[in-house]
Amino acid sequence: MEKVHVYIERIDKNLPLPFYSTEGASALDLFSREDFILPPFNEINGGKLIPTGIKIALPEGFLGLILPRSGLSAREGITILNTPGLIDSDYRGEIFINLINFSGKTFYGKRGMRIAQLLILSFQKIEWKEVNCLPPSKRGEKGFGSTGI
Repeated sequence: MEKVHVYIERIDKNLPLPFYSTEGASALDLFSREDFILPPFNEINGGKLIPTGIKIALPEGFLGLILPRSGLSAREGITILNTPGLIDSDYRGEIFINLINFSGKTFYGKRGMRIAQLLILSFQKIEWKEVNCLPPSKRGEKGFGSTGI
């Protein structure tokens, strides 16, 4: 498999670099740079931005998606408010994770805890070609439940 080189700057050199948890993993685990408290979501408590302690420089034509960790969401009710988060190739600031707690109890996160995943993908930019009528497809304009439950 071909590898893409991505520059990374560690704000906190004591935290490990993001890594793939298994040989077949698609996304890299990200860590919390600090201890944090996430109360249950309600009209007062929403998401909380958690710093990861890293900055990256993605090559042009690549993007990063911030995704929840399945274990945190399944066992603890912790997920990402703006899933997926998007990192553009021209962003150079620290990566923050917008965590939210949908459980009924306060969650206590620890520095160095794996809190999210980073999936890096390539993409192509598009150029619009305006037409008066779109070419037909078998599905047509059917949407929202048209393919069944």
